[in-house]
Amino acid sequence: MGSETIKTGRLANGEAQKSVHKERRGLSSNGMNGKHENLGSNRAGTSSSGEGYDLMMNTGDVDGNLDGDIEPVFVCKKARQGDLTFQDIHDHGDFFDEDEEDDSDWEPVQKHVELIKWFCVNCTMVNLGDGVVCDLCGEHKDSGILRLGYFASPSSQDAGCSEVESEMKGKNKEMHSQLSASNSSTAIGFDQRMLLHSEVQMKSHPHPERSDRLRAIAASLATAGLFPGRCYPISAREITREELQMVHSLEHIQDVELTSHIFSSYFTPDTYANEHSACAARLAAGLCADLASTIFSGRVKNGFAMVRPPGHHAGVREAMGFCLHNNAAVAALAAQAAGAKKVLIVDWDVHHGNGTQEIFDQNKSVLYISLHRHEGGKFYPGTGSANEVGRNGAEGSCVNIPWSRGGVGDNDYIFAFQNLVLPIATEFAPDFTIISAGFDAARGDPLGCCDVTPAGYSRMTDMLYTLTGGKLLVILEGGYNLRSISSSATSVIKVLLGEGPGSELGNIAPSRAGLQTVLEVMKIQMNFWPSLGSSYAKLQSQWGAYCNTSEKFLRAIFQFIRYLMVQIYNALLSTL
Repeated sequence: MGSETIKTGRLANGEAQKSVHKERRGLSSNGMNGKHENLGSNRAGTSSSGEGYDLMMNTGDVDGNLDGDIEPVFVCKKARQGDLTFQDIHDHGDFFDEDEEDDSDWEPVQKHVELIKWFCVNCTMVNLGDGVVCDLCGEHKDSGILRLGYFASPSSQDAGCSEVESEMKGKNKEMHSQLSASNSSTAIGFDQRMLLHSEVQMKSHPHPERSDRLRAIAASLATAGLFPGRCYPISAREITREELQMVHSLEHIQDVELTSHIFSSYFTPDTYANEHSACAARLAAGLCADLASTIFSGRVKNGFAMVRPPGHHAGVREAMGFCLHNNAAVAALAAQAAGAKKVLIVDWDVHHGNGTQEIFDQNKSVLYISLHRHEGGKFYPGTGSANEVGRNGAEGSCVNIPWSRGGVGDNDYIFAFQNLVLPIATEFAPDFTIISAGFDAARGDPLGCCDVTPAGYSRMTDMLYTLTGGKLLVILEGGYNLRSISSSATSVIKVLLGEGPGSELGNIAPSRAGLQTVLEVMKIQMNFWPSLGSSYAKLQSQWGAYCNTSEKFLRAIFQFIRYLMVQIYNALLSTL
């Protein structure tokens, strides 16, 4: 949490800096913008005791009409305009043109007011005033989320060792005593050097893609006793240039490398780099490559890449959307180099992975499925419509499920998994599965504005788990609410460790917009995946019933409104 005191001159105008988020990227900044009122001190005459009058003589015409009557006019110096009438001022206007004081060097007095501004550690939003709880997410400004993760109380100040911490330590000791070496089958990829990647100069508020994202996840895993503890750490290495050239152009690789010699730079207005960013990006890609090959070879069962900067927006020739190198693409090719013939990438980040799609949309051996907000191309990055299916003989290798609105929650995601993701993935029959796990569709995320819960993420992970015999790599992408990202990542890792996702799925009822999106995608993709045909017919009838029910409901509402209007009309007539 950052805080500062702003001294604002009441006579000055303020101007808010532009936001650096994606939507901007779907998210606005509450800065000190607009004009301030001119509340500077006005000069006021001071009252004086005593009479202090001057005598003015009205001598008439300056040209020499000295024979006229001489009219004495007594004027109070200290209260000239306060005591005189408008007629006096009119008759003796010249007198007021001469001031007894020279105020050419007068300057307005700047009155400063101290305004406290602090940024929420959880969601980065700006808060003004001396409050201690974030107006947007409700997190305490001094909460312990970076020490305890999402286990810390959101509404109270971190007070050091807490009851929660003591309780978790006791549970972890008991759990560790029951574990054997064979239980450490989930690998975690992490390196402290990735925390050094940061925006050098803060703009309107802290950049959402910040090192605290990894700190919050690490704190949550440590508090839960998962890592260190039940998960196996994998050694970090930097990806080689030769490996990167399998994914990116040489020019792109050199552009990223160049930033290591520059204190602060930007690829796009929201994609920053500092002198440590190139190393962090190489570490992230190297960890993902090694996790993929280690999992596919059977040395570990599955893994979670706790890495940054993220990667799914990075294309062949371009860094964008906070992403420098495409970690998922590097991992997919590493798995194939280790022997995998077909790789499935499921991307549930709230933003479309345009970079991953570009890299593989002509590759039939990699199936890319993305669920994302699209809204007719108005949501960042604007790509990922249902009609983008792959090209040059690889049609069907890209499956885009573009939500038409925000607020999408568990039911719509799981419904899409049941009716699109799993049927297509089963027909594709992959040897290895990668999840591009952005958690910015999570409830509370300031950029995604959707409603997926940790239980929803764990359920989707469980549904993908059995596709390739458990050979599954989860790679961190986006997610900018620390509490949401850390609780969701922890839920996913628990599934990787063999814990069930919780209660069994009942009959999932999607929203009307969600059902419509799934039907639109089905209609397009059934040309490449015949297994969708029977499901499409069934869902069409469900859509018809949905529309009929809605129509009947609306008709009933209109009839009721008409009835009320008639009753009101009759009541008014009876009073006349």
